[in-house]
Amino acid sequence: MPVLRFPCDGAGPAALTLRPDRRRALRRVAAGALSAGLGGALSGCQAPLPPLRVGSIVFPGYELLFLARELGLLDEQLLRLVELRSNTDTLRALATGQLEAATLTLDELLSARADGVDLRVALVLDQSAGADVVLARPGVDQLRALKGLRIGVEDSATGALMLGAALDAAQLSVEQVHKVVITLDRSVDAYRIGGVDAVVSAEPWANRLEQLGAQRLFDSSAIPGRIVDVLAVQGSVFEQQSLAIRRLVAAHFSALAFLRRDPARAHLLLAPRLQLPPEQVPSAFRGLLLPDLAENRSLLGAGGLVQQSARSLMTVMQQQGLLAKPLDLQSLVDVRGLPES
Repeated sequence: MPVLRFPCDGAGPAALTLRPDRRRALRRVAAGALSAGLGGALSGCQAPLPPLRVGSIVFPGYELLFLARELGLLDEQLLRLVELRSNTDTLRALATGQLEAATLTLDELLSARADGVDLRVALVLDQSAGADVVLARPGVDQLRALKGLRIGVEDSATGALMLGAALDAAQLSVEQVHKVVITLDRSVDAYRIGGVDAVVSAEPWANRLEQLGAQRLFDSSAIPGRIVDVLAVQGSVFEQQSLAIRRLVAAHFSALAFLRRDPARAHLLLAPRLQLPPEQVPSAFRGLLLPDLAENRSLLGAGGLVQQSARSLMTVMQQQGLLAKPLDLQSLVDVRGLPES
């Protein structure tokens, strides 16, 4: 990231030094320096805040932030996207102060809050309406046939919720199957090598599993509103870096508008991170609802879907031993990053 340094001897902008690791930021720095508040920096001689670090894995519902980056909508002096392999890594980085914000499932945010990390929902990125799925090998053509089989599932509330709902629909108990704990990013390999008979997975991995012959038995369209992905932000950051949060949220909505306006070009830009040909990108978003600003206001409102889902998830998490006790949800949502209109 470019770093601006100003001496306190009145030398002014002529003494500017720029670290050259991001040459593409030169034009933005030159064009936006005065309007971004150079005068205030000079008068106060205060070091600029470091960029807000936002962690994310590769997942279709999170990709609008990266699309915004490709479109040049992120101010690199204010924001830095940090790419991680798993949400376990993301949660660890949040807990150790290496990130100020991240894309997470709502249950992961609740787990972090239980561990003392003051994370708040700033934005609903997506709702799962078929994107989370239970897939099985050919021949296993109904949910009842899962009895006695090895089912790969992530050790999370979302995984427990999906497996529990599928087994309830099959009138089976968890004791009647063999649960194999895997992470989503390893679900395809586990299926390929024969380590599991069925998998609780999500896009884009579900698409790859289907290409290997796996059959869809159950998906999250059967439990609408129960699985939600959010932008989680450390509570203190809302005061310290409010501008960065507002810019990040605005960039997300701008990228969403671009996806809807010019899907062909958006798919070209999204394909490399999703590791899919552009023509297969739409399938990665299958079963995902991407709420706009008005929908976010409703979802994040008092008594809205986020509060309802959080309460449901807490029940599941306590039953699964993922939460020791209920959490205080009073500060769960913070809408200060949402645009006013």
